[in-house]
Amino acid sequence: MPTEADSLALARRQAGNELFRQPVSFVLSVAKLSQLPLTDLPEVAFAGRSNVGKSSIINALFNQKKLAKTSNTPGRTQQLNYFNLNDKLHLVDLPGYGYAEAPESMVKQWQQLIFDYLRGRVNLQRVFLLIDSRHGLKKVDTEVMEMLDKAAVTYQLVLTKIDKISTNQLSSFEQKLHQELKNHAAAYPEIIATSSEKNLGLEDLRAEIASFSTQSN
Repeated sequence: MPTEADSLALARRQAGNELFRQPVSFVLSVAKLSQLPLTDLPEVAFAGRSNVGKSSIINALFNQKKLAKTSNTPGRTQQLNYFNLNDKLHLVDLPGYGYAEAPESMVKQWQQLIFDYLRGRVNLQRVFLLIDSRHGLKKVDTEVMEMLDKAAVTYQLVLTKIDKISTNQLSSFEQKLHQELKNHAAAYPEIIATSSEKNLGLEDLRAEIASFSTQSN
């Protein structure tokens, strides 16, 4: 017999799936803070190393293939890309970080844009920090986590491409991450493990995002 916790989790997943079936549209690309949309809509942002699979996850969440542009070339997303989810939520695709082959001046410009956005966006509810489960937590990931701690922005780790590793590898990696999260004040304790190819963990991610939408207020 389902417990109360089971029923609550099911209701959250249903709400998440329902939200992501509603219309979504690309709003604009932001290259500087003055271009940020003036809105009271809650926002969630997706961040991660270049080529971690952000665009693939965003497309999979909406069950679309071309909403967010995907590329095998790291560093393709160079601006903050805004998506409007039925006037209930803004989803923001942040530029990938840690792409060493980009010109240094461009990398610094991206980093400053991201930091200024994270630090100053009052309606930003949570950053979903994507980590490639095959490669683990890199130094640059830890540096971003420390930056988010300093900016007092709540963030949650989302593992990508879990279909590429074994169950034992995933379990071991998650245990290490839980220990690491204890050292970060702004980190949300729960980790979401996903695969855009196999549609794993997407319902949980949708449910988490939906909890910030205007329909939940």
